[in-house]
Amino acid sequence: MPSDMRAFVGAALVSLAAATSAAAQASPYLPLDDPRLPLLEHLIARGDVDDPSPMIRPFRIGDAVRVLSAADTAPGAPAAAVIHRLHESLAADLGSAEAWWGVEARVGGEAYTQKRRDPLHLGGPGAANPYGDLALRGVLGPIAGATRASLEPSLIGNPDWPNTAQENLTGRLIEGYLSLQFKYGSLTYGQLQRNWGPVGLPGIPLSDVSFERQGLELELGAKDVRLSALASDLRPETDSIGQSVNRYYFVHRLEARLSHRFRLALWESNLIQGVGRTFETPFANPLSPSVLANSFGIAGDAGSNVMIGIDATWRVGRRTTLQVQGALDDFWFNKRNQKQDRWAFTIAGYGALGEKLGWHARYTQVSSLALRTANPLENFTDQGVGIGRNFSDDDQLSAFLTIPAGHLGLLTPELTVQRQGEGKIDAPYPLPDANGNQITPMFLIGTVERTYRIALGVSGREGPFDIAANGGFHHVVNDQNEPGVTANRFVGRIKVTLDWRRHGPFR
Repeated sequence: MPSDMRAFVGAALVSLAAATSAAAQASPYLPLDDPRLPLLEHLIARGDVDDPSPMIRPFRIGDAVRVLSAADTAPGAPAAAVIHRLHESLAADLGSAEAWWGVEARVGGEAYTQKRRDPLHLGGPGAANPYGDLALRGVLGPIAGATRASLEPSLIGNPDWPNTAQENLTGRLIEGYLSLQFKYGSLTYGQLQRNWGPVGLPGIPLSDVSFERQGLELELGAKDVRLSALASDLRPETDSIGQSVNRYYFVHRLEARLSHRFRLALWESNLIQGVGRTFETPFANPLSPSVLANSFGIAGDAGSNVMIGIDATWRVGRRTTLQVQGALDDFWFNKRNQKQDRWAFTIAGYGALGEKLGWHARYTQVSSLALRTANPLENFTDQGVGIGRNFSDDDQLSAFLTIPAGHLGLLTPELTVQRQGEGKIDAPYPLPDANGNQITPMFLIGTVERTYRIALGVSGREGPFDIAANGGFHHVVNDQNEPGVTANRFVGRIKVTLDWRRHGPFR
């Protein structure tokens, strides 16, 4: 971490330390790959349980336990038995003392038909490998911490995994953070799986597509207003003349609850880069709009790329919710023949179906040139992998059912249609024609690949065993954007592990 960022972190910790006298009991975060999370998301989607942080993941285990405790579990209430079992399981992960420790180990294996975690964009050969991870978690009053490391041979050959040096065995740090938590917010530094956007898709400004991201995250707020901010240093890259270029990424989000049914949030993401560039506080400052700092403030327009966005969550009825996330990467008022607009958006809906089932539907689109620029050092990528979305020039329409099964399990049948143009997030930016006009289509460049998918997901915990699996049949037209090439294939992934855990109080 650069020295200026270390100073920034230190100053933030010192300034917030006094606030911890108002702290509630701290809690570790619920990892995005926890096999019980899909069942909790099912209950949230049905309206049986409140969402602790709409469109922001992860949330704390303590917050999950809190909303489950507040849910209607009266005899005869929908999902009462499922809520009770899930509450009992998650509560067991929290210590009862003010200071406690926990250790968890998982061993098992995984098998897959391709390496990439995204089933609609294939990458890497299929195989079967062992898997194991070890997690240490703890709480000391207002401070929660966790570290979790894994051994995952499946990472070797994954096109989204940045380390290409390993040949036989590799692993990663899935989470490693310290979080200072107080009554009206938290300050977290370290590595976490994060997703900012509707559940089930990579968020446009931030996701875990490129695996876990290091950073300093600030959350402040009460019931009606919430400020979230993340500052992260990206991996340096080399420019055309061999110089090392420093790159930093900042995301700010301000959310307001305008009624008991409607929430609206404005957000921005800003990537700055340059030889010798430092962690600059005008961009890290969550109360300083990057559009002003970038275009009208100290920086001019050199070496930075700003994307602005909006999130909305509307509870239409007790059992139906609509969510929208939209982003503008660029919109040109003048010289429109020389530039292309760049955008991305998601529309999602979910709710209850009968007494136990749930439904989800969503449509998402990313324009052909979104998330990249004429200067590849300003692309919204980290070592060529998306910071939020990982693919441009595509859209996707999906529908799901969610069906509780077993003790803490969930079945998820799925139907999806995807169109993928030839535009790629890491491809060179198209040059203008001889007259200086940009003639690249704004959506779906060239030959369009079409994928029709029918699939089933399985997730959950049964006793000491965890399972996460998804498999589907794909009918692909113009496979890999090759005209007239049709492919039919099965794409699947399964991970099964045996879980062991212990926790107790610090003495």
